[in-house]
Amino acid sequence: MRSNLPRLIPRGPTLLALGVMLGLLFPALAELARPLMPAAIFLIVLGTLLRIDMIAVVAVFRRPSLSVFLPCVAMIACPILAGIAAHLIGLAPELALALVLAMSAPPSSGTAAVARMLGLDGAVPLVVTLLSMALAPVTIPLLASWSGGLSVAPLDLALRLALLIGGAEGVALILRRYAAAALAVHGAVVDGITVAALLVFALATMAGMRSQIENDPQAAIICLALAFGCNLGMQLGGALMLRGALRERLAVGLILGNRNVGLVWSALGAAATPRMALYFAATQLPIYIMPRLLEALLARSRKDCPVTGIPSHAMSTEGNADDTI
Repeated sequence: MRSNLPRLIPRGPTLLALGVMLGLLFPALAELARPLMPAAIFLIVLGTLLRIDMIAVVAVFRRPSLSVFLPCVAMIACPILAGIAAHLIGLAPELALALVLAMSAPPSSGTAAVARMLGLDGAVPLVVTLLSMALAPVTIPLLASWSGGLSVAPLDLALRLALLIGGAEGVALILRRYAAAALAVHGAVVDGITVAALLVFALATMAGMRSQIENDPQAAIICLALAFGCNLGMQLGGALMLRGALRERLAVGLILGNRNVGLVWSALGAAATPRMALYFAATQLPIYIMPRLLEALLARSRKDCPVTGIPSHAMSTEGNADDTI
């Protein structure tokens, strides 16, 4: 197992898209994976925390545009803008609330791993994700209360989020304290486990989605269009927002576009209505499909521009499989 897990990393974008497709094509398989969703989320968050490289983290912290401005944009500005846009286009209150909650989620815990799969800068997504997760128990309940219509109390939601995030942080601290040497040697295995957890989560999020699509195709189309439009818009805006190398700007786009909606989904529990769950499930499609398209785009750009000044091993997703951030 230890020798096979790292092999998942360069194939990660394809595997994630495959997980979504399998869940839609084989609903029974998605239903089998559904009970594993909380464990998958825990492993994804834990894998992110275990891959912290303090040298890279300190370097990013020294850049306020990344360590202060970007987390505030991700956790405060983006959901507020989403709420205003939902009001302007006249979305139904239930769907508008789902949109704000999805955008208030911290960046996907697998973004750093996905960035490494694509040969992008993995340090920036990691730091922004960590800072955003620290803000999440405060900002998400406040934004949910601002949006209105949620049956769970803000304090209750804050406690659930703190428990989910804090539990993974506690395990990560213990492992980093007593197994730091092993983690340094087997970093690729940690990334492989994260990719496997992402695959299980992608599969689990499709549970019940096929039947909802068949029963109410119009609602499903609206949710899918909104999910793809929001993800693509945020990725494009993130890539254009800050100056820097293309690899870093694309990583910023991933940060703003791909959110850990599963964290909010799990914390809401029964408070997530079927329509909200449909939108939350729809958000997983661009999260898991777009990396595969971005991988193809990057491969094309490298082929068109062979002289980049970047070493060939840095441009290869295979070459980044064993690197720490």
